[in-house]
Amino acid sequence: MATINKTNVARLLDKAKINYELVPYEVDENDLAATHIATQLNENIKQVFKTLILHGDKNGYFVCGIPGDDEVDLKKAAKVSGNKKVEMIAMKDLLSVTGYIRGGCCPIGMKKQFPTFFHSSCIEFEYIYVSAGIRGLQLKINPNQLVAYVNADLADIINNNCD
Repeated sequence: MATINKTNVARLLDKAKINYELVPYEVDENDLAATHIATQLNENIKQVFKTLILHGDKNGYFVCGIPGDDEVDLKKAAKVSGNKKVEMIAMKDLLSVTGYIRGGCCPIGMKKQFPTFFHSSCIEFEYIYVSAGIRGLQLKINPNQLVAYVNADLADIINNNCD
């Protein structure tokens, strides 16, 4: 078994004395979707959360964590974040804003602590997965501890028409 190099995210969690597990997976450059990760890990897609960065017209950047097969509802996200209008940030801006690349964006350890909102379903699970800050590595963590650590609010921020 290859040793997994600790990411900055892992070091931050160690410092905060929060339990987690680093779980590697096979990266497919053509399929960075959470559904691919869930399949690789043989886990429920509802427990594999993707980290999305949005920009609001009033309050600037904020983070949304949602189940991997769902889509963020921009109207709901605007409402919970105190904005009138929000949009996903351009992919080219992701690294400069967060310090992360697509497929490796984690709600922990961004360049700045942005307001963060997790879909309320996350606390229904004993653990969830989020990116560990690099492609090919997921963080398996207790959602309550994660939400507390990033000071996130729980909210209904997904498009319910997908079901």
